Amino acid sequence: MRFRTQRKHMIDFLFSVALFFVFALSAVIVILLAARIYQSTTENSSLNYTSRTSLSYIGEKIHQNDLDGAVYLGSFDGYEALVMEQELKDVTYYTYIYACDNELKELFTSGDSGIKASSGQTILEIQNFSMEQLSDNLFAFSCTDRNNQQASTIVGIRSK
Repeated sequence: MRFRTQRKHMIDFLFSVALFFVFALSAVIVILLAARIYQSTTENSSLNYTSRTSLSYIGEKIHQNDLDGAVYLGSFDGYEALVMEQELKDVTYYTYIYACDNELKELFTSGDSGIKASSGQTILEIQNFSMEQLSDNLFAFSCTDRNNQQASTIVGIRSK
């Protein structure tokens, strides 16, 4: 009785190597696609965060100062501003939110301080910011940030 011995062919080796390279190439493609999706998701999240967060901040400031006649549109140092008044220990203080030098700024000061608009705290770098009083108790805000992402909101006050 004679036992058959199996011969190894070159095609068996080449098939194994080709299968390994197909698997490795597929893994690299999946990793690259996942990285691209992650990058675009984080960029979009960052872009949405900036302009929408600033408008949410403005809305929250309005609600914090929602007293009869304490929130209105006015001007500060030659800039159109959202003005919020508060009285603390018989002294009237003003919070101004305004656009100055491509930045959305906030400034808290007393009425007679004589401070300049450039001294405000920067909230966000912007391209454009607009404010409009739609009615006695409704304000509309629109913001375009430095990445050309635009967001807008309408905020109502309840004290009027």
